[in-house]
Amino acid sequence: MYIVSDSFGEELTLVEGERQVVFSSTRRSPIIEWLLAHGFHESFVEDIQSEEQSITYEDGENFQFIVVKHFQPTEEHPLLYDEVNIFIIISSNKIFFLCDDNELVQRVIDRFRRRYRRGDTIEYITYTLLDILIDMTMQTVELIDDRLEEIEDRILESNVDEEEIQKSLYFARRSLSRISKASVLEHDVINKLYNHFPTTLRKRLRFEFIDLKEHLAYLINESKSHLDRTGYLQNLMMGFISNRMNRAMQRLTGITLIFLPLTFIVGNYGMNFRYMPELQWRYGYLAVWLLNTAIALAIYLWLRRKKWI
Repeated sequence: MYIVSDSFGEELTLVEGERQVVFSSTRRSPIIEWLLAHGFHESFVEDIQSEEQSITYEDGENFQFIVVKHFQPTEEHPLLYDEVNIFIIISSNKIFFLCDDNELVQRVIDRFRRRYRRGDTIEYITYTLLDILIDMTMQTVELIDDRLEEIEDRILESNVDEEEIQKSLYFARRSLSRISKASVLEHDVINKLYNHFPTTLRKRLRFEFIDLKEHLAYLINESKSHLDRTGYLQNLMMGFISNRMNRAMQRLTGITLIFLPLTFIVGNYGMNFRYMPELQWRYGYLAVWLLNTAIALAIYLWLRRKKWI
């Protein structure tokens, strides 16, 4: 058995009767020709070339077909991940790993070559590929976890960018929700794949597939846990915003409280009464100023003691 690594442009050679592991795109003509020549219908080719594919498992007479998802970061935001379709087709002597993202294919090839051993069966290679993909998704969840820790620290800063944090939490929730749903579906797919193996193979690969299921269970639990954490961070952020608004309102209220009695006093002297004794008093103006200053200072000191301003 040997590996055929197609760099989306190199010549791809499929040898009839030879056991091969093929990494390629869904749109390469040698792949399409091989599929059509080996009983795959044109509608099947159209399906694997469609971007609107859900996670699934199909068991045919001469093949097994798996669709799983990988999550790639987008340019829009570091915490927003898009789904990439990965198709694994398993026949008696070939296994196809098909994906239209060249960079992702090369990353999987590099990891696969480090783990591949001559003599590995098709079924064990299937486990290896699935394990590589699940490990990559686990790394994605760990990266999101690290970013959430950074966001939690930034919330406590005085010059926090509230809009950016709200946007980060929104995109993190979207990505974690996608990963959680995909992990649940992939857990079901792996169960179906394992149950369609012959009894002897199931016994031989029991611990390997238990490992896959445990990793997927970890992904499900961690993604849901981080989803709850984003909700907590949103509440924490809103709490800090609310506290800042309350402090601002306290200051405004304190300022209003200082000027309220002063406005009352000044309002009295704005009335047009003919006989007002203070108007004829030489020191009346100074007395009103001293009274206003004393009242304002007393209220200010009282508010400072109450920590309103």
